[in-house]
Amino acid sequence: MNRRSWHARSWQSLAGELGVDIRKGLHLKEVSRRLVRYGHNVLAEKKKTSPLKMLVAQFKDFMIVVLIAATVISGLMGEIADAVTIMAIIILNAILGFVQEFRAEKSMEALKKLTAPEARVVREGREERIPARDLVPGDIVVLETGDKLPADVRLVECVNLEIDEATLTGESAPVKKMAGVLIEENLGLGDRKNMAYMGTVITRGRGRGLVVTTAMETEMGQIAGMIQEVEEETTPLQRRLEQLGRYLVVLCLVICAAVVATGVWRGESVYEMFLAGISLAVAAIPEGLPAIVTIALAVGVQKMIRRNAIIRKLPAVETLGCATVICSDKTGTLTQNQMTVRKLYTGSRFVEITGEGYNPKGELHLEGNRRQDKPMPWSEPLNQLLKVAALCNNSLLKKQGVTVAGLFRGRAEAAWDIEGDPTEGALLVAAAKTGVWREVLERREKRVGELPFDSERKRMSVIYEDSAGNRLAYVKGAPDVMLRLCDTSLGEGRQMRLNEGMKREILAANDRMAKEALRVIALAYKEISWESEVDEVESGLTFLGLAGMIDPPRPSARKAIEVCKRAGIKPVMITGDHRLTAQAVAGELGIAERSGQVISGAELDEMDDAALARRVNDLAVYARVSPKHKLRIVKALKQQGHVVAMTGDGVNDAPAVKEADIGVSMGKTGTDVTKEASAMVLADDNFATIVAAVEEGRAIYDNIRKFIRYLLSCNLGEVLTMFLASLLAMPLPLLPIQILWVNLVTDGLPAMALGVDKAEPDIMQRLPRAPKESVFARGLAAKILVRGTILGLGSLLVFVIGMLMPGGDIELARTMAFSTLVFSQLFHVLDCKSETRGIFEVGIFSNPYLVGAIAISTTMQLSAVYLPFMQPIFKTVALAGVHWAVILAVAGGPSLLIGLHRSIKKTAKQKIAYLKV
Repeated sequence: MNRRSWHARSWQSLAGELGVDIRKGLHLKEVSRRLVRYGHNVLAEKKKTSPLKMLVAQFKDFMIVVLIAATVISGLMGEIADAVTIMAIIILNAILGFVQEFRAEKSMEALKKLTAPEARVVREGREERIPARDLVPGDIVVLETGDKLPADVRLVECVNLEIDEATLTGESAPVKKMAGVLIEENLGLGDRKNMAYMGTVITRGRGRGLVVTTAMETEMGQIAGMIQEVEEETTPLQRRLEQLGRYLVVLCLVICAAVVATGVWRGESVYEMFLAGISLAVAAIPEGLPAIVTIALAVGVQKMIRRNAIIRKLPAVETLGCATVICSDKTGTLTQNQMTVRKLYTGSRFVEITGEGYNPKGELHLEGNRRQDKPMPWSEPLNQLLKVAALCNNSLLKKQGVTVAGLFRGRAEAAWDIEGDPTEGALLVAAAKTGVWREVLERREKRVGELPFDSERKRMSVIYEDSAGNRLAYVKGAPDVMLRLCDTSLGEGRQMRLNEGMKREILAANDRMAKEALRVIALAYKEISWESEVDEVESGLTFLGLAGMIDPPRPSARKAIEVCKRAGIKPVMITGDHRLTAQAVAGELGIAERSGQVISGAELDEMDDAALARRVNDLAVYARVSPKHKLRIVKALKQQGHVVAMTGDGVNDAPAVKEADIGVSMGKTGTDVTKEASAMVLADDNFATIVAAVEEGRAIYDNIRKFIRYLLSCNLGEVLTMFLASLLAMPLPLLPIQILWVNLVTDGLPAMALGVDKAEPDIMQRLPRAPKESVFARGLAAKILVRGTILGLGSLLVFVIGMLMPGGDIELARTMAFSTLVFSQLFHVLDCKSETRGIFEVGIFSNPYLVGAIAISTTMQLSAVYLPFMQPIFKTVALAGVHWAVILAVAGGPSLLIGLHRSIKKTAKQKIAYLKV
């Protein structure tokens, strides 16, 4: 059977095709045959990678192989401490990688938890409860309020049945179901009113359904298949580090080989030059780079946790920092997922209600007048309308699980919530905002009857009796239906005949509210007698007004979107809601300024991938879409070169979340499967938290560039010191043990401290970096080459000065060159705090970790120079003041001159700008 046409066929024909009697259900023998044919109703999962294979795979990474080689070299040289350090780095990276992969495998297990463990079925004429895994196509399932659907079913009986399909369609309001045939075949999931899907929840009513498909053939099963089919990709950071590692190793080995060959050619000892070459290779290859990246990311994770963003995969921090598009579901992410009455129409006037969400605090104002000193004048029609909104209602307004009745008894808690239908909840809250509480009204009036909502009647009525014995019917429903039942309208102190002109005015008000994407409900009442028949209760009504409601945007969402736009990030709304609703919310948030930026799922179905790719850069809102649409959208954006972040909460978002470069799930409303498929979880479900995550991601990448600049400049300086000395036929300016000491003193703590530096002030005013940008882009390679050359030449210059100074010898010259190289790097680390600001602008003490690292490195170097027991190990001699004057002038001069130049340049620009003004 074609899954898209079940809703277009009668359940009788489907039952005949499936060979089942709706009243008696399947025979047990037939169930056994179908279990063999269709299999159990469980979600299959692809073959898992064993934990051992996952762990072994961590050691196949190119940089890890290089680190293992460095460990062997250090061990052969007797540098046990260096070897232990490198091995610790290898094990740390392997464990982190293993944990990330192992947790990713949980995605399918989390999806399984969403399926119903049991189901009520009719078999051989008896109703019984069975494990949901034993369901087969053709089973008749019994559905009641609170049940989770165990399979995809064609509804055969509905009694006020409503189902929450938000996990599949993203629609915030429960969907009213029916059993009739829908003529149009190509309907989206949210419009198939006679179908119910696995994993969705019944919020009201009861019914029966014919199971049409189970397991992986269900809509949820299709999502599970899409999750499995998405291939994992490396992040930009991983790709850059892979590229950087290969480049550095080859370059360093070539230069080190040249140093050894040059020395041997000049007649130096082969053994001595071999040791020098190995030492230089160990120092030149930045074996600490992966560890510093990990530390920088881990510190960033801790900062983000404090800002309500929980990172599940470390590289996600960096990837989010280079995002160019954020695709977000509307319901609960950009909006509050709390239906709210925004506007009332009563007495020929529009009334606005302030305050959003379920908190019953707010005020009423005439439309266009929100001055706090002029609230809405009270009127009898308004009072009666709000009374009907509160009484013709079965929802409960709670405060952390405490009913309003409990609150009146003095039990006050914290957060407000609604139990029951969201539409009724919105009306209840709207009444409460004006001080009209159902619990107070029911002290004077008692409910004695109810005509529940029905999809055919499109209305609901309740009957109340007051203390005097008078009975009143309070009615709400669809405006067009209600107007046909109303004869009069309530004015100030009197009822007026509802003529055609007044009806046209009311319908015009309804249309106006509908164009604002408000869901409109009409309210009316009637005094009835004790002998009134059912038909009489809902006729001859007195019209009171209209209530327009919407799931409102989060207050912080618009500001967050503005920040995203300033940062060069395009926000995109992807939702299962109707086009008009999506367009209205997007317009209010500033996501879409024109209708041409909005497209529906039906229009997407008519476009092939190539057509979608051509338009995807112009579109900002996708309405009435399915999970497959979301996956296509993300893929199309990625094909256009975008780095895509996808936020989501429902099961429907999981495939796109996993396909995106960075998946972001909701911590409060998100399903387990989406959280497991994502790389980052928003603890507060707040879109604004994504802005904080972007800022932190950019800061992390900046810091990575800072310590790459620092490490490679320093390593290049060390290599050039040795290489140029060999070319110039000079004695070795540094001994192998001194090279390793420089590597230990300068490459560790200062580089790690750079990794936790604060973000620069203008970080969210920059455009995202190009997704394929090299880590050396924007002049970083030139900075490394220039500063590395200065470091090398400076050390050689001091070495020569040391040889020429009175009383100078090779040990003094080497000690001075040794100290110059160390302190040059410690000055340079301050330059690396910013790529655009000098040493006098960055704030030397703004990073206490860096200050501490410099202090420790300085102490270590002075210990190697002055402590008697260390001098024989490092072949150093004590230095005098004149020696330090030379060392500090050469080591600190470049940093001070560059900083002074930038400060003068900045001051000049500011003066020119001031004069222009």
